[in-house]
Amino acid sequence: MKRVAVVILNYNGKKFLEEFLPNVIANTNAELADIVVADNASTDDSVAFMQERFPEIRLIENGSNGGFATGYNLALRQIEAEYFVLLNSDIEVTPQWIEPIIELMDSDRQIAACQPKILSYYEKEKFEYAGAAGGFIDRYGYPFCRGRVFQHLEEDRGQYNDTYEVFWATGACMFVRADLYLEHGGLDDSFFAHMEEIDFCWRMKNLGYKIYCCPQSKVYHIGGGTLPKSSARKTYLNFRNNLSLLYKNLPDNRVFWVIAYRILLDWVAAVKFLFGASLADFWAVTRAHFAFYKRIPSIRKGRKKLQNHPVSQMYQRNIVFENFLRGKKKFSDLDPEKFS
Repeated sequence: MKRVAVVILNYNGKKFLEEFLPNVIANTNAELADIVVADNASTDDSVAFMQERFPEIRLIENGSNGGFATGYNLALRQIEAEYFVLLNSDIEVTPQWIEPIIELMDSDRQIAACQPKILSYYEKEKFEYAGAAGGFIDRYGYPFCRGRVFQHLEEDRGQYNDTYEVFWATGACMFVRADLYLEHGGLDDSFFAHMEEIDFCWRMKNLGYKIYCCPQSKVYHIGGGTLPKSSARKTYLNFRNNLSLLYKNLPDNRVFWVIAYRILLDWVAAVKFLFGASLADFWAVTRAHFAFYKRIPSIRKGRKKLQNHPVSQMYQRNIVFENFLRGKKKFSDLDPEKFS
């Protein structure tokens, strides 16, 4: 058994496998890590392509497309390793991209998950939206990153090159301890896609573990390979899953008023979509809320198992107001004393 399993989840992504899998193979130490492709019932010829071009790479065929969460859960239950690496198919890795993160996680058993520095494939001097130099959320559940606040992407000038504890690690390239992943149920199947990695990391933090970014490792990400950035489907998943992760993970003394406030802010966003001639996004927010309300009884059962350890690296202000009203566009503009 190799210590590391690099697992690429694929759905109709033959073009990405063709372009990026050779790069992953070339830059992965074969003595340290195995590479596995898990296919989510693709309808293109991804499976035939893998069997013909890369017969040496283990291929797991999931029987249906259960999304990012279920796809990985099904695959990782079939793999033995000390560390799993969840790697998007549209990522270009670099030499020695695995070793620094494994060294860091080996040094501290309390680090449950870690990510490299994520840069843009097309603008390599800039951070990439999905992860940048590590993820955070504010007290109302709005996610942002070191290097990316909402749509503002910073240039990488080495300003975030320190190894740093974060709130969440991106699912685009997430290293996670296999035993913790399997013991605690992996990603939440009900999320399908989007924010499932934030939910997983928050659950780990509620159990007393830590999440890190290790910028000594870097990768380049295209992003939007499965769903485009402007997608009503993505809007629906983000709004629905954001409410779900708040209700799942917030402590009892905060959950009611935070959810109430977020619902109000979500409807403000919905009205903005409506007056911005984006009826599809308005309807997506509406459907997301009703889907969340329907989920409340099942999520409430899970809250009984919630362990409320004090969590670190949550921003104790509203990043929406900080960004749009106070003009704070960069992570470095935020008050470090407001992260608890």
